[in-house]
Amino acid sequence: MIHATAWPQGTPSWVDLSVPDRVAAQEFYGPLLGWDFAVGGPETGFYTMALKHGQPVAGIGEPPPGAEGQPAAWTTYLAVDDVEAVTAKASEAGGTVVAPPMTIEDFGRMAVVVDPTGAVVGLWESGAHTGANLVNEPGSMIWNEALSHDLAAARAFYGTVFGYAFEDMSAPGFEYVTVNVDGKSVGGLGGVGALPADAPPHWETYFAVTDTDAATARAVELGATVLDGPIDSPYGRLAVLRGPAGEQFTLMSTDEPESAEAAG
Repeated sequence: MIHATAWPQGTPSWVDLSVPDRVAAQEFYGPLLGWDFAVGGPETGFYTMALKHGQPVAGIGEPPPGAEGQPAAWTTYLAVDDVEAVTAKASEAGGTVVAPPMTIEDFGRMAVVVDPTGAVVGLWESGAHTGANLVNEPGSMIWNEALSHDLAAARAFYGTVFGYAFEDMSAPGFEYVTVNVDGKSVGGLGGVGALPADAPPHWETYFAVTDTDAATARAVELGATVLDGPIDSPYGRLAVLRGPAGEQFTLMSTDEPESAEAAG
């Protein structure tokens, strides 16, 4: 699905990877997900846009000076209408602001907070860059979820900050709710049973692929490690991977055709 306007507040609108070596990341994700790349100038720290069929789908950047030792990780950004107001609300609700609101040229404004469970999440107020223009198709993000060991705390925080409606998908030994914006499921929150007991809280990014088994095998060839799967789920076949730099992400199969193919 191509989407070229600002996303509704609370919707996961963008993901980017902070990684020590952006070129090595391109060499991994390019062949894995069919991405091309547009590299920014030195004033952006060479921040790189990943493109699928010419549409932005994700970002890749290196840590800023002084933060070179931080672990590689994918960050999910939730769309906001007013980043200052939402950042203040997140702080009042128990979140910790780790990057206060800042302007990124004419692209938009951003902030980064840690929710009360310990998961890092970005906030994005659109300017010229509205976020991902292509989603839910092979090579683009298809789902985002906050996983922690305290679903009640996560639900209270995100409900307060974004006014989400929730749909309970829990089962015995497994806690999970979807978060809904304007009646549409846009992401999820998971608690007990949704995250290994020894895993840190985090937002997980899912990327769509046509064949999870083939994509997983290709990822391993390119240097990834399989953490779980491939396994079937009611929503698609899944595999949880660790990229060559240590970042975690999930591949999920989809039956959606690619826009470029469908248009042809």
